[in-house]
Amino acid sequence: MLCLILQGSLSLGTLSGADVLWLAFLIDSRFPVYIPFRLSDKDSRTRYSPMTRALIPIDSFRTFADGLDHPEGLAFDADGTLWAGGELGQIYRIDGRGKVREVARLGGFNLGLTFSRAQELFVCNFKLHALVRVTRKGRVLQSWDRIGSRKLKTPNFSVFDSEGNLYFSDSGDWERSNGWVFRIRRNGKSDVFAGPFAFANGLALSADERFLYVVQSTRDNVERVEILADGRAGQRKVYAAGLHRVPDGAALDAEGNLLVTCYASDNIYRITPAGKVSVLAYDPQGTMIARPTNIAFGGPDFQRIYVANLGRWHISRAPAGARGQLLANQR
Repeated sequence: MLCLILQGSLSLGTLSGADVLWLAFLIDSRFPVYIPFRLSDKDSRTRYSPMTRALIPIDSFRTFADGLDHPEGLAFDADGTLWAGGELGQIYRIDGRGKVREVARLGGFNLGLTFSRAQELFVCNFKLHALVRVTRKGRVLQSWDRIGSRKLKTPNFSVFDSEGNLYFSDSGDWERSNGWVFRIRRNGKSDVFAGPFAFANGLALSADERFLYVVQSTRDNVERVEILADGRAGQRKVYAAGLHRVPDGAALDAEGNLLVTCYASDNIYRITPAGKVSVLAYDPQGTMIARPTNIAFGGPDFQRIYVANLGRWHISRAPAGARGQLLANQR
């Protein structure tokens, strides 16, 4: 529910019918931002509308691929081909024209997808409680269901660093703050990197690989975790808060801006390196951006964003206005 803070006194008896409608419009719980306004200033009603505040208008989005089974994860390989997952464990390959082909079916429910430099696909599958390594032909090479003595519960998303170390989130239980970030090193050894977190979800690694950004879905925020020279986790701090509601996926552009999708409010935020939070995109109808989960940069110049929509059957695309930060498998 949107929180309104009204300055001065206000009697509902003094409101016109239009003002009452506008008040209802403002407190509609679908809106993802807190909107300051003055009822006496009609211009402010437009200026503070989430639609006008979004940096990318919703009509800039198009359906890139359709007919997927509620996609959550998506990732580009080194050839620029988009891959996505489905809720029955499907792995989809999508060509540049948006044509979808099912390559494999793992069972379970696929969440985040990530490619290694060897162009092998690492799939977080929460119903299998496993991280699965798969070839681009769909053959399963390896599977992890525990890290040390810890059994995986809700593996969610992963990201590689330039040395071939894989960081991945295990969200844990909803609202129990028992999520962790694990790491599988290039030599095959694995360890606990950091935690606990409040439903650890999307991850993004800074360009200099000094910081790992961790989305906490049940706290509506993103934490930044320092990566020390010896590989240990250093200081943790809240990097951005008030990301309403239920932030999920994350991706960085080449300028260091962090993009965060919000599942429950059908919107995407942009957080600058200085910490300024803006609404990047918002869909008031929840049809083009529909329960967005993961987000990735792609296209010929990595200047388009692709959004997986768990609430429907498509992947949407829009001009990003910035070039994406290249991931380890794309460098």
